[in-house]
Amino acid sequence: MSAPLDSLPGFRRRFRVTPESDRVTSEVEDDYHRMQVILRHDGARITAVEPRMIRAPWTTCPGAEQQLKDTFEKVALDACVARGEKTANCTHLHDLTLLAAAHARDAQPLVYDILVSDPVDGCSRAELRRNGQACLSWTHAGFKIIEPAELAGTGFDQLGGWMKTLDAPGQEAARLLRWGSILAHGRMLAMDRQSDARRLPSGSCYTFQPERAPQAKRIVAVRDFSTSGQQPLEPIH
Repeated sequence: MSAPLDSLPGFRRRFRVTPESDRVTSEVEDDYHRMQVILRHDGARITAVEPRMIRAPWTTCPGAEQQLKDTFEKVALDACVARGEKTANCTHLHDLTLLAAAHARDAQPLVYDILVSDPVDGCSRAELRRNGQACLSWTHAGFKIIEPAELAGTGFDQLGGWMKTLDAPGQEAARLLRWGSILAHGRMLAMDRQSDARRLPSGSCYTFQPERAPQAKRIVAVRDFSTSGQQPLEPIH
């Protein structure tokens, strides 16, 4: 029998969305990031965006807070996905905003947990839990899925067609697990291989824009929740 995923070393990521009558708070924490976005709204339209970067991997990341405000303030909650501009923003703040907008009118908080084991014999196990219940899992090698059988051989960048067959909660879960599985790969890279923004995919986010990447300096503030006994998004003391 395979070891429980919780007992294996690996990547951990938690999202928490807390809706209130006139605002919604969306938070994320993982090995490399801790960020928060508050959307204030009137029930239909965003009236204010309040991002907060508590832990970020690059010195240039905080500049993305203003970019997020410029992108989403005064935008209808239901129009945030169509607003686009993801690569102009910090991708993590952008994802938090879309998650907040999608659940702004929910009655209850929502928590997603992503667990991705470090590779064993080249294979990693990944699972997404919604409010503590597993709702999506796969085994992958590198960036290609091995199990489940219906997705075997599919690369993470080829999941779009399959995702379109899912309902809205299923698509949301798949997007989050795909991105979490990609981020987990960073645990396998030596820090010097991921510390020069000029060598990383140009234009893929706020920091990696060509006019900004040469000035970006890596901040080594990595946490390993799988071995620390702590959980992401625990209170800051």
